[in-house]
Amino acid sequence: MNSYMDFTSPNVQYSYDLSQNQFFKKDDQNYINALSIKQLNTLGNVSLLDIFLSKSNVVEPHTHQNASELVYCISGAAIVSLINPFTKTLINIPIQPGQVANVPQGWWHYEIATVDHTHLLAIFDAPVPEFIPGSDVLRLTPASILAHTYCLNEQSVQEAFAPIQETVVIGPPNTCKPSHRQPSNPDHYQGQQNIYQQNNNYHAPTCPYHSTNTEQRPQQYIGNGWQHR
Repeated sequence: MNSYMDFTSPNVQYSYDLSQNQFFKKDDQNYINALSIKQLNTLGNVSLLDIFLSKSNVVEPHTHQNASELVYCISGAAIVSLINPFTKTLINIPIQPGQVANVPQGWWHYEIATVDHTHLLAIFDAPVPEFIPGSDVLRLTPASILAHTYCLNEQSVQEAFAPIQETVVIGPPNTCKPSHRQPSNPDHYQGQQNIYQQNNNYHAPTCPYHSTNTEQRPQQYIGNGWQHR
């Protein structure tokens, strides 16, 4: 990347304390600090997120539309999961200290801590990483569209996604019921890769819920999306 920084300027920055720029905080054990060219003007074409997680907490499914992501494990352990859009395969990559997992630009992915005191460093090949969280996609897409497109029961869709009132970032939310806080089988993810392969020959059955009577559908409301600082 070409640099147009005036290195004779008194405003040139060479260092920064990431604790001064908290991107998101769930609690004292689960938070993310960020560094981009907005904080360090000599940074160039790189940025990072400093991620702290306790066991079973998840950096929610999301994409970075402008950058690839290299996830480095500093301490603890985590599983980085990503969907290969070309092979339609879900890949689960367990990482421990000194190990990395790479997520190509724009790929759907998430990270889950498998032990307490997990510390991850996410490095991006862009001066400011952009972020599209799954929680925003789910809560801002009208239930009627999801039901019609995927042949689902609209009321069930509304009920399922109603608790998602804001961008999650690190889940599960603190308001989540205890019975819902753990994955059904966390050990199932450990060390497994390529556990899901979509059958391209699958044909969906005729939808029993589809209706063209839009007057019976409740009015949809669009919430506020995520905003970077």
